[in-house]
Amino acid sequence: MNARNRSTLQVALTVIVVAGLAVDAYVHFHLASAFQNNKTSTLSEADLFRVEAVAAVVAAAALLVRPRRYTAAFAFLVAAGGTAAVVVYRYVDVGAFGPIPNMYDPFWAPAEKTLSAIAEAAAAIAALWLFVLFHQQRRTAAPNQPDAVPARG
Repeated sequence: MNARNRSTLQVALTVIVVAGLAVDAYVHFHLASAFQNNKTSTLSEADLFRVEAVAAVVAAAALLVRPRRYTAAFAFLVAAGGTAAVVVYRYVDVGAFGPIPNMYDPFWAPAEKTLSAIAEAAAAIAALWLFVLFHQQRRTAAPNQPDAVPARG
């Protein structure tokens, strides 16, 4: 893949990740107050929704400001974690554990929940792909970097 095509692909993937994380953040901020009463003595589900939303905003901003392997990896972890949580709590009644309240919700309503799951999954896939592209770039650029220490024989 030539440099121009790689750059175009990286921009497209970054847009997908940032858009997916933006949807994730919006939905979690928007729905948080609806889950305020589902809580343990330490945390409410609303608190966890707000943490997810802030993590999504931070991951999206970090990827925009510093498009590197580690920011792509962080974006992947946030998006994949959100996807896993919504799917697990949809199909499995995990129950409350420690400070985490029981967040089992066997319905895909409201529509925002479905939208968030799709956006998070798309962002996770794109972030993983972006991580691989950054990793490949790093590996091909490393031998040509002037600060590389030559191997001793």
